Amino acid sequence: MHSALVASPVGAEAVMLLPDVETMTAVLYFGLFAMSFDFISGYTGYLSFGHAVFYGTGAYFVIVAANGKLPLVPHTTPFLLLLVLGGLLATVLALVIGVVSFRLSGVYFAMVTLGVSQVVYVLVRDWGFLASNPRDGPFVVGPEGATAPIFSVGVPFVDPLNLDIGVLTGDSVVLGPLSLGSTEVSFYMVGLVVLVCYFALQRLVHSPFGRVLIAIRENEERARAIGYDTFRYKLAAFAVSGFFAAVAGGLFAGFRRSASPDNAFFFLVTGDALLAAIIGGFGTLAGPLFGRLLDETVREFLSKEGAGGGLLPYLRDTLPESVLTTDIAGLTVQGAIETFLNGHASLYIGLVFVAFVLFVPGGLLGSVRERLGGPIAKQVAARIRGED
Repeated sequence: MHSALVASPVGAEAVMLLPDVETMTAVLYFGLFAMSFDFISGYTGYLSFGHAVFYGTGAYFVIVAANGKLPLVPHTTPFLLLLVLGGLLATVLALVIGVVSFRLSGVYFAMVTLGVSQVVYVLVRDWGFLASNPRDGPFVVGPEGATAPIFSVGVPFVDPLNLDIGVLTGDSVVLGPLSLGSTEVSFYMVGLVVLVCYFALQRLVHSPFGRVLIAIRENEERARAIGYDTFRYKLAAFAVSGFFAAVAGGLFAGFRRSASPDNAFFFLVTGDALLAAIIGGFGTLAGPLFGRLLDETVREFLSKEGAGGGLLPYLRDTLPESVLTTDIAGLTVQGAIETFLNGHASLYIGLVFVAFVLFVPGGLLGSVRERLGGPIAKQVAARIRGED
């Protein structure tokens, strides 16, 4: 669809407005991370400011295992199995962190998780076992003397039912008139894993377990008074959240084939998930995915030339020279474009964030649900059946 739009008569406008396929793939795996963050923070009310530690654990586990540095995990281990093993490692880590941090609440819980995350970040940044240059992070190079593995999504150990992912290593698929490049195949394969994870989280949210989490968020003392061991429920939710955060990190590493302390373990990674959750809607699960989509769309729309299209290169290419050189209050049109657009995407994202906090506190999905009177799927189904 993206390729068809780009090749159409409105191709220039499509490039300006739409994120490219590689960006959309990043939206998917980071959206899963944001959903895992929302599972603990949006449904229990406990803000985990150190959630990046689980995302980074999943990413680093996949790469370190692929490089043959884990004695019990061969470098030929199927990618999906690596995602599960990385998730289980993050689950154990979440249980350890949660046993300590859930003794506290509110801002104290947030600060403890943030502190632990920063300790792990510093450790990873200086640990030579993980990478030859730990500050830059590991790359998928494979064991010494062996070919670097290529990550596939499909049925483990059944090659015909797997498709490789990665910008340079992914498979291309031709189905009649439909031709998918490696980036597009990666988008669909990563999307498949994210969709399965979303349905698993959705099932948990709508189970009795999820109802207890909501009760904890609304009034933890009352939930405790009617007999629920809230500590155990919070710990279990934290473990589940850590598992899916690690799966998201593993998808990130599998697609990018590299990771670094700054884009995997740094606390601002959690900040991006918080931003996506607030824009999309806390406690909606799917909302953070839409929040991340809006975030990336605005960033790419306001990106510099050569960063995937956007408004700036579009104006440069389409406005005539006479307009670009027009002087307005001592500043040419081209100068104004450079001054107000070039490199200021983060500024406008900040303004969008403030606007959502002030005027759309329920976020995108939360506001739509509020207007419709309930979850979108249920309301649409009710209207199809002709119910009020």
